[in-house]
Amino acid sequence: MDLAAIKPGLLTTRSAMHELFGGGSQGGIIIPKHSPNILIYTDHDSGKKYGYEDGWLEEEDEIGPIFEYTGQGTRGDQTFLGQRGSRNAAVLYHADAGKSLRVFMAAGRVANSRSSAKQQRYVGEFELDAQLPYTVRQALDEERKPRLIIVFRLRPKGAFERLTKDVITRAEVTEPQKVSAEVVTTKMVEPRRKRASESRRAAQPSYIADLRQAQLREEYLAELTKRGHEVCAFHVKISGSTTTLTTDLYDATERELYAIRGSSTREEVRTAVGQLKDFARHLKSQNPKLTTLLPEKPQGDLVGFLHAEGIDLVYSDANGYTRCPVS
Repeated sequence: MDLAAIKPGLLTTRSAMHELFGGGSQGGIIIPKHSPNILIYTDHDSGKKYGYEDGWLEEEDEIGPIFEYTGQGTRGDQTFLGQRGSRNAAVLYHADAGKSLRVFMAAGRVANSRSSAKQQRYVGEFELDAQLPYTVRQALDEERKPRLIIVFRLRPKGAFERLTKDVITRAEVTEPQKVSAEVVTTKMVEPRRKRASESRRAAQPSYIADLRQAQLREEYLAELTKRGHEVCAFHVKISGSTTTLTTDLYDATERELYAIRGSSTREEVRTAVGQLKDFARHLKSQNPKLTTLLPEKPQGDLVGFLHAEGIDLVYSDANGYTRCPVS
């Protein structure tokens, strides 16, 4: 078999792909030394025992379909660092290394085989989403202990096969899941190597705002923790949906939900209002107070806009943080 024969929908085996590409035969991420490819193997069902499910999102965005793939590591927090995180790092930097991501989905046992080997169906070639390559979520391991996982967001590159059975299971009901604040405050530490995408966008305002947002979120979590408050976040899957939404910080002590933005512009304030109103619908049992946290005080008209929507404003200043409550 040659590379030209590897087309979406092809039924093959790990051993056949090992002969073609090389690399190891164990694990979900295989990195052949002498091939410009990284092989990703996933099983729609087996991940569930580790608290996650890989597959296509049913919902597409303006760019197109997304395939979610959970990184390597079944115990403890997943990472990009050291030997334990080396395969995750290889996926993160695949474009810099000139490698293609080729995804295979388990497709039942090999027919007429005495071994437990599974067939592998080739889904297609992928690349990481340029805007959001991965997201961090909380899941439970085999011992039902919470941990942080890396969920890569893969975009098809060329032909692909998208079967209904490969779509992530829809949520039956809307049920917010309380998760550690680390999900939204802990940026996965990446190896000391700059992604090409970062160097291209480093000076863009949106990227600077992202950095300010992350810093503000971490600093405010530290402030609330110093006050002795219990702080968390929520994962929310909407009934009938496959997408997982994640809130900003939630101060459980004050029953207060925050939307944190990295800029105080009109556009960012509008985004914060929409975010808060959207999540408030799905957190009715918490009956949260809604608050926007900004890096500086916005113009007066925007303060009035927030208050008209029943939303408090907290902003950073020389004295720490100032609150402008709804009167």
